[in-house]
Amino acid sequence: MKRILGRSGIDVSAIGLGCWAIGGPYRHNGNPSGWGMIDDSESLRALALGMDSGVNFLDTADVYGCGHSEELIGKVIKGKRDAVVIATKFGITFDPMRKEVTGENQDGAYIRSACEASLRRLKTDYIDLYQFHCGDTDAEEPLMETLEQLVEEGKIRAYGWSTDTPERAALIARGPNCCAVQQELSVVTGRDEVLKICEENNLASINRSPLAMGILSGKYTRSTSFPDGDVRSAFMNLASGVFAERMELANSIRDVLTANGRTPAQGSLAWLLAKSTRTIPIPGFRNSRQVEENCAVLASGPLSDTEMCQIDKLLAK
Repeated sequence: MKRILGRSGIDVSAIGLGCWAIGGPYRHNGNPSGWGMIDDSESLRALALGMDSGVNFLDTADVYGCGHSEELIGKVIKGKRDAVVIATKFGITFDPMRKEVTGENQDGAYIRSACEASLRRLKTDYIDLYQFHCGDTDAEEPLMETLEQLVEEGKIRAYGWSTDTPERAALIARGPNCCAVQQELSVVTGRDEVLKICEENNLASINRSPLAMGILSGKYTRSTSFPDGDVRSAFMNLASGVFAERMELANSIRDVLTANGRTPAQGSLAWLLAKSTRTIPIPGFRNSRQVEENCAVLASGPLSDTEMCQIDKLLAK
């Protein structure tokens, strides 16, 4: 099952592999930004399994593990570069020795140096999709000028922005070689306004957190807790009520998601594939079992129109 990466015309698998978790631990303002400790050998096995199962789209960022995620991808694609489509991100600065985020930068000189550093870690001479990572920062005009220059020079094939703000999505859509907006989107989270901009401007909607950081996996309960080094300990703050609210929504549609033998995760990814022909969910993973489960959606395909209507009615309640 394939999709088109917006205006670029690049063919990609209908789902990708989100490579945040495999970067390992790093911190931002003293708080965890990674998903805890990881096993590099298992990460490499999982990446290889995904590629063997038909996934050719790998999404990462230079800051994930402060370069470590990109380094792992560089290893697994050796000898297979032409068979994969690599998306990475820039804009968040970091100290690789201390594994610490240091700030943000969108100056032209910085973008060029960040691009070269990503190319070295990925062990490639071009990046298919280069995305501005600072979703709540206003982009300055030179940013797109630099990205267009990198396209002309063959360093990148296309670019986009990881943002959930419709105004910012509309801004980057004006770029001639923009092909995607990465947005948070799942059956219980996200904004249709950003998706609409993608549909109107021939852009791919790359969906991060398609399983709502694991809530839609069906494995969490209201008593679930996470280690201090895991970013989910902050995102899923039980005191905020967000975790409980999303759990309730997920439980209300569970029977539809799991119809026809699907797991909750598979049903949630199938919902995204049915939502729009522009969507490309990029579920994260920590092991081969998760990759195998997610990749099965490539064969089973999207939810039916009937199932989508059933979910709409349940969520409306």
